[in-house]
Amino acid sequence: MSVENPASSAVDIRRGGSADNDSLVEKLIARFGDQVLFQQATLTGMPVLWVTRGALVEVLDTLRRLPQPFEMLFDLSVTDERLRGYREGLPDADFTVFYQLLSVSGNRDIMLKVALSEQDPVLPTVIAIYPNANWYEREAWDMFGIHFEGHPNLYRILMPPTWQGHPLRKDHHARATEFDPYTLTVEGQDKEQQALKFKPEDWGMRRRNDDTEFMFLNLGPNHPSAHGAFRIVLQLDGEEIIDCVPDIGYHHRGAEKMAERQSWHSFIPYTDRIDYVGGVMNNLPYVLAVEKLAGIQVTERAQTIRVMMAEVFRITSHLLFLGTYLQDLGAMSPVFFTFTDRQKAYDVIEAITGFRMHPAWYRIGGTMQDLPKGWDKLMQGFVDWMPKRLDEYERAMMENSLVRDRTKHIAAFDTANALAWGVTGPNLRATGCDFDLRKKRPYSGYENFDFEIPLGHNGDAFDRGQLRIEEMRQSVRIIQQCIDHMPAGDYKADHPLTTPPPREKMLQHIETLITHFLQVSWGPVLKPNESLQMIEATKGINSYYLTSDGSTMSYRTRIRTPSFPHLQQIPQLMRGGFVPDLIAHLGSIDFVMADVDR
Repeated sequence: MSVENPASSAVDIRRGGSADNDSLVEKLIARFGDQVLFQQATLTGMPVLWVTRGALVEVLDTLRRLPQPFEMLFDLSVTDERLRGYREGLPDADFTVFYQLLSVSGNRDIMLKVALSEQDPVLPTVIAIYPNANWYEREAWDMFGIHFEGHPNLYRILMPPTWQGHPLRKDHHARATEFDPYTLTVEGQDKEQQALKFKPEDWGMRRRNDDTEFMFLNLGPNHPSAHGAFRIVLQLDGEEIIDCVPDIGYHHRGAEKMAERQSWHSFIPYTDRIDYVGGVMNNLPYVLAVEKLAGIQVTERAQTIRVMMAEVFRITSHLLFLGTYLQDLGAMSPVFFTFTDRQKAYDVIEAITGFRMHPAWYRIGGTMQDLPKGWDKLMQGFVDWMPKRLDEYERAMMENSLVRDRTKHIAAFDTANALAWGVTGPNLRATGCDFDLRKKRPYSGYENFDFEIPLGHNGDAFDRGQLRIEEMRQSVRIIQQCIDHMPAGDYKADHPLTTPPPREKMLQHIETLITHFLQVSWGPVLKPNESLQMIEATKGINSYYLTSDGSTMSYRTRIRTPSFPHLQQIPQLMRGGFVPDLIAHLGSIDFVMADVDR
């Protein structure tokens, strides 16, 4: 399949600067006048505009149709403003619904905000403009009780159908001890099971046509391979998939709610458990966003250490993907080979961080500790080992005729389709779209490294597998540069919000001792503001959008994960396909349910 690449150009695409953003804002104000209520100054790195509810759809449609359009609804969520103390200058709101748009062709972002009252939390759906708004609007309804008029299936998506209340509202309980004791009678169990029963009519499905009675098959909720507890209901005519409905939420743990009860420091270990095979890669967008709020500039050594360890975890994650992908296709041997190599990587990770899968090793301002003596020899041994193994994987797996027959031209999609559904990372680049944040918007020192961005051509299940082998080769290349050019200096910033004061000062000055005590026991106090950081994580773009209210903990933490929109795309791709093709596609997505459900 030939794919047009809207991100490619004879001229290098650079991130839209402040001049471009100012011009965009001026054009919107000129067109919509007083319907653009306010431009908010934030640390998000993008224009943030408050618009009226009545103008929302038209503004979004305008942005979608620009010469360099905002092709992707990157995120949509809500902030409960009712307990927020620092809102000077902002429009009155009980709830704020925000829409973050991404332009791949223009390499820039914009955020729109709409203020809603508690008595009238209603907005029009925007599915006609951005189809991936479907799940995001359902999540906003589920978590905050925002109603979207015109939405075809405004049902709960993460919480059980019988759940009472909207968990991310500030007045909803946060701890188990705040709930009544849990009991489940036989009658209650029957009620819960009935609530989970799939009713085709609710989703616009027919039970039969003129000559066929369709079969409805529950695939799950199970734990296929290492993906997580996931259910997808199939409408089948024999082996053909007429339609399907993914059902998520079985792995939901309320990570965003927990962020409201943890200090800026103590939430770091929770980030490891989002994409639970991504390790410190999950720490990176969070600590970078906090550092923006705190005004901390980390050292070159800390940046390089972070890049090195993040790329090691990119390799371990891709190895897990590759082994389980082939296992989903019916091959047993590959998973043992890839897991053996993962253990070699974890031996290095453990030697450096003290832990294996979930080190929670990054810190605000740097890392937990410096690299130990001999780290370079350990890392060099791993770097020397991997290239030949990757060659072997390509030869034994991707050149296998059965693998090619099962994956070539299966679940293929082009760049336009990927952007419409919010697809990012390797799954987007498999369509030929050259968009990787490490190159387009370098962070943590990635601009200092020499590496390439592998691209696919057909956007099919095969390309999604092949691409990750190429990405591992580039990660090895980055790690080698870290070994060869590790900067000297400190592994953390010398900043009062991240580094304890010298011990001799604590022994001499009571004010210094008190400050140290408060920093360790409560964590730093960050000034009121909002920040956002996007990174190229293992499965796509991951971002943390943080709101500080001048406290020791986050007022609102929004975690945008790549796997959530990737699963939403499944029905659009699989209608007219076959059950074995669905299994191949599920393996090729590379998702874990903790990354979906949070």
